[in-house]
Amino acid sequence: MKLSIIDLGTVAPGTTETEALADSLDTARHAEDAGFHRIWFAEHHLSRSGASHHPELLIAAAAMQTSRIRLGSGAVLMNHYSPFKVAEMFQQLEAMAPGRIDLGMGRATAGPVLDLALQQNRVHPAQVDHQQQVLETLSWLYNTFPDKHPFAGHQLMPSVTSNPQTWLLGSSPNGSNLAAGLGIGYTFAGFIRPTAAASALRRYRKNFQAQGFGLESPRAILAVNVSVGETKAEGEYLANSAKGFYARLGRAGRGAGSVTVPSPDDAAREMTDAEKSEPTSIVDGRWPRFVAGGPDDVRATLEQMVEESGADELMFQDLIADPTARRHSHHLLARVFGHSARQGSINAPAGEAVR
Repeated sequence: MKLSIIDLGTVAPGTTETEALADSLDTARHAEDAGFHRIWFAEHHLSRSGASHHPELLIAAAAMQTSRIRLGSGAVLMNHYSPFKVAEMFQQLEAMAPGRIDLGMGRATAGPVLDLALQQNRVHPAQVDHQQQVLETLSWLYNTFPDKHPFAGHQLMPSVTSNPQTWLLGSSPNGSNLAAGLGIGYTFAGFIRPTAAASALRRYRKNFQAQGFGLESPRAILAVNVSVGETKAEGEYLANSAKGFYARLGRAGRGAGSVTVPSPDDAAREMTDAEKSEPTSIVDGRWPRFVAGGPDDVRATLEQMVEESGADELMFQDLIADPTARRHSHHLLARVFGHSARQGSINAPAGEAVR
């Protein structure tokens, strides 16, 4: 099972975005050493909780500090950008790190303020056709515009012989249908809509049709919020940050952009008993928003999710406030799934085999 990470540039309590971005690059190096397959960086705007506003910048920086791990976006919000701009940007990243770049595309709104701020024409805002945005981006990357199309024959970078992998990220049946119809990879955000994840991924696999965009068979990732400690109690304690963050979001309403990630102790003081007791494993067949516990507890839950969804790969999001604890959680995940670390990797036990 391939394991990957989605990094939000989480700003730890009492720290700055500058420190959070440095932590993100540390995480990329650590993830490579620990044997993870890829790391993606988020696109979040006007957010005090995460410093990853433009994933392309972190991808480029991480490419200069790593040599093997795949690097990508989780995700570029396509409704705000020119398909040409997105395609050219990621093709240039592919030129910088051949065979290691992923273009993860998303279709979510960023909220009314940002949707307006990112518009070129605010008097007559564009009505975005999400499917057309994604298709045009793919057409630029693979030079597949019809002969009479005004963009036909204008290849992006003829000397760059490889393309970034293309993925659609989503949390609804519509996303799985679009990814399957276009014949590209699909990633489901199980931490947003856990109850819909298994059926959406199965539907994607069933309906997949290769369209010449670099993929001949379905490729599916299940993204899950995971907190792992040395013991079940420690993992549950670390998950307080994620639970507390979402509880703060629920109370903030329109001021959600000002919400920060709490420490586990602060979260425990703020949350109601119901918020604290939200399940962190599968209960009565119902998937949780947050998976937490010791390594064996978490592995059992994740393996059941993979079996029910047919996912090819697991991608881990977390909102663990402390970056050292966050990276140790990643190491425990890698170890419990049998991924061996390179010599000198962060938190790698002495004597562990070299990858």
